[in-house]
Amino acid sequence: MNISQAAKASGVSAKMIRYYEQTGLIPPADRTVSGYRDYSGKDVHMLRFIRRARDLGFSVAEIDGLLGLWCDKSRQNSEVKSIARDHIAARVSNIRNLQEMTGTLKDLVRSCRGDHRPDCPILERLETDQPDEDLTIRPRSGAV
Repeated sequence: MNISQAAKASGVSAKMIRYYEQTGLIPPADRTVSGYRDYSGKDVHMLRFIRRARDLGFSVAEIDGLLGLWCDKSRQNSEVKSIARDHIAARVSNIRNLQEMTGTLKDLVRSCRGDHRPDCPILERLETDQPDEDLTIRPRSGAV
């Protein structure tokens, strides 16, 4: 099948298939006499594996490792489980960081009156030289 058929069958765009081939994630496709890429059912199966791994947030480098384990029938499941656990830990950390950012942004929005005045605590916080760890919001003081 040609690249557009493989893309449709796998759920991976033709552009990404070319990228995966260029980076060595997948082997180069066979070519027809006229030079067009020719994908087999096995190729589509591998592309579906990659798509599902990408859907779970694995990076291309991680997918490369998973593909190696997938193809290695002498592998130990503990290796795969370890990669999945590491991936979970990274996702949990990302979620925690996003929740902290959301909380900070909510605090900033609450501290801004949103009126006609030019003073803006959101912009003031963004321009400060404070370390990023210190994201506390100080209430406005003085004449308001």
